[in-house]
Amino acid sequence: MSMTVEETKARNKALVDEVLSVYPDKTAKRRGKHLGTYEEGKSDCGVKSNVKSIPGVMTIRGCAYAGSKGVVWGPIKDMIHISHGPVGCGQYSWAARRNYYIGTTGVDTFVTMQFTSDFQEKDIVFGGDKKLAKIIDEIQDLFPLNHGITVQSECPIGLIGDDIEAVSKSKSKQYEGKTIVPVRCEGFRGVSQSLGHHIANDSIRDWVFDKLDPEKTTFEATPYDVAIIGDYNIGGDAWSSRILLEEMGLRVIAQWSGDGSLAELEATPKAKLNVLHCYRSMNYISRHMEEKYGIPWVEYNFFGPSKIAASLREIANHFDDKIKEGAERVIAKYQPLMQAVVDKYRPRLEGKKVMLFVGGLRPRHVIGAYEDLGMEVIGTGYEFGHNDDYQRTTHYVKDGTLIYDDVTGYEFEQFVDALQPDLVASGIKEKYVFQKMGFPFRQMHSWDYSGPYHGYDGFAIFARDMDMAINNPVWSLTQAPWKAA
Repeated sequence: MSMTVEETKARNKALVDEVLSVYPDKTAKRRGKHLGTYEEGKSDCGVKSNVKSIPGVMTIRGCAYAGSKGVVWGPIKDMIHISHGPVGCGQYSWAARRNYYIGTTGVDTFVTMQFTSDFQEKDIVFGGDKKLAKIIDEIQDLFPLNHGITVQSECPIGLIGDDIEAVSKSKSKQYEGKTIVPVRCEGFRGVSQSLGHHIANDSIRDWVFDKLDPEKTTFEATPYDVAIIGDYNIGGDAWSSRILLEEMGLRVIAQWSGDGSLAELEATPKAKLNVLHCYRSMNYISRHMEEKYGIPWVEYNFFGPSKIAASLREIANHFDDKIKEGAERVIAKYQPLMQAVVDKYRPRLEGKKVMLFVGGLRPRHVIGAYEDLGMEVIGTGYEFGHNDDYQRTTHYVKDGTLIYDDVTGYEFEQFVDALQPDLVASGIKEKYVFQKMGFPFRQMHSWDYSGPYHGYDGFAIFARDMDMAINNPVWSLTQAPWKAA
């Protein structure tokens, strides 16, 4: 027998109180502000966000370096991104995200290669500016087809005061105006990777856009130019999105930043519209382009046929009847395919409950795709969301949904154990814990080595993967090791 909304809210409140009861009073008071239940009609989800995690509790967040190098800059394929500092940060982030790209690795594309200044103790003592200059010289000798370099600074760089800006300016001049971008994304900055996104956006503004020479541009604009912003091509997502935009008559002149290039970044100020997928990581540069270049931007959601159709129409509303007709043509073309997917998988997934905990846009954007399959999201939250993310989430979640911000490992395990969802969709750090607890799991940061999940093509893969996880007979044959003991 299903619970009423009021019963669900009461249950969630009691659950939160029970989870908080194990903390010291001060910690419980602080964490209590980040846990709650959405109440219909409120302008936000009622939780506090974007504040420093509490030392001693297990947070799933990353750092500013992760936000810049791992998300915004790293997927730019024809530039070399130097992890400037000790080897660990570069090694940990090396090829960790499945940012697909077209090119010849090591010749004209470098996404899955690691470049590090490999700081040693002497570099901490005497500084690393000379080492950085030498590395840039070596890169120019070894990889002459690179179109630019970024310096992704790790924690020690900010602590010892290395002048990466001076080195970058000097080497840019030496190599005849080459784009060399110093990025002050030391991991200790901010409370999570979110500030790293902002810092990276600002470095694009200052070291790419502001260095453009209008007289040297050869870009020929059209009335239908758009840029895909905030899509990192995980498993080919940007490609499956680009197909739909081009089929409706638009010309995609840039992808930010999956399969993207420096030339595409430089061309973006000529776009007629920026279509923004990951609001959290790229809203800063989108707002800047609107203010400086007059380019409007619109959020879109290409997860699941319902949201895809709504987004295609919203994007088309910024153009003429030709594009509006193109959007309807694309929606009609793929409708039979989507209906076939729903007919196949909805009977197997109807009524299944999901709990989400992811970064970026996914805690809200994927809800529609689950609902297209008849599933229900009963809990969701962000690793590094801001208040405006939770405001946007209110358009997706139902009354009584459990909301948790920067949830700790203990809290998340307790919530899942109490609510018994049919699927947990979160990140790699949580995956094996919940699988050992006997819960079907999908890794929703990089699609568990599958994908794409965006677009009509992606929805068919998404549906298959959710069915494969939930209805796998292995779950009835496993027991958590601590329960078996």
